[in-house]
Amino acid sequence: MDKRTNTRKIRADFHMHTSFSYDCLTTPKQLVARCDSVGLECIAVTDHNSIRGALEVAMLAQFKVIIASEIRSTGGEITGLFLNEDIPAGLTPLETVKRIRDQGGIVSIPHPYDGVRRSVIARDALETILPLAEMIEVFNARNARPSSNSKAAETANRYGLIATAVSDAHHPQELGRTYTQMNEFDGTPEQFKQALMGADLITHPASHLVHLNSTYAKIVKKLPFIGK
Repeated sequence: MDKRTNTRKIRADFHMHTSFSYDCLTTPKQLVARCDSVGLECIAVTDHNSIRGALEVAMLAQFKVIIASEIRSTGGEITGLFLNEDIPAGLTPLETVKRIRDQGGIVSIPHPYDGVRRSVIARDALETILPLAEMIEVFNARNARPSSNSKAAETANRYGLIATAVSDAHHPQELGRTYTQMNEFDGTPEQFKQALMGADLITHPASHLVHLNSTYAKIVKKLPFIGK
C-alpha cells in the first residue's frame, strides 16, 4: 500500500515471451501459471511481431494483461503496449512508432544499449524515436553488461521517460525475480502511465545461461518433425 495515495501496490512485468515467439517454448497456460505462483498482477506479453500470444494469455489470466509486441523495425526492436492489432516487422523506426501511437498505444524502448543482441535498436534510430517514446527499460534482467542498464537509466532521466524493470523472460522460471512495483490502476493507458510514476524497480540479473533456453527454442522450432 502506498501511504501517500492510499493505493495498493502490485507487481508488474512489461517484457516477456510465449511460444508465439520464434525463440520461446513457454505456452500461454504455463506463463499464466508461473505469474500466479510468483504474484505478478500486471504483465505485458511482448512476443516478436505478434499480439497472438498476448491475446491468448489475456483469455486465460485473472490478472491484468497488456496486449503488446516487440516489433523488429529496420533500425532494431521497439515495443508497443496497449495494441489491438499486429504491427508488421520491417517498417522504419518512425513508421513503427507511428503505428503504435495510431492505435492509442504506448512506445517503450527495450534493452536499448545491450551491445550483445543483434536486434537492439541502432543509435541513430534510437535518437530519432526518443522524443516520441514514453517508456524505457532501465533494467532488463537479460542484459549482458550492467553498463547497458545504467546507460538506459541516464537516458530515462535525460528525456523524462518512464523507467521500468523487466525480466524479458523466455522461460517461466525467469519470471518473478525482476519486476516493477507500481500503483494499481484501472487498465487504461493514461492511468497506467500515472500509476508508474514513482514505481519501485526490483532488479535481479538473470544468469547468462538463460540465453540457452532461447537458443534451444530456436533449434527445436526449426526441426521438421515439430508441429506448427
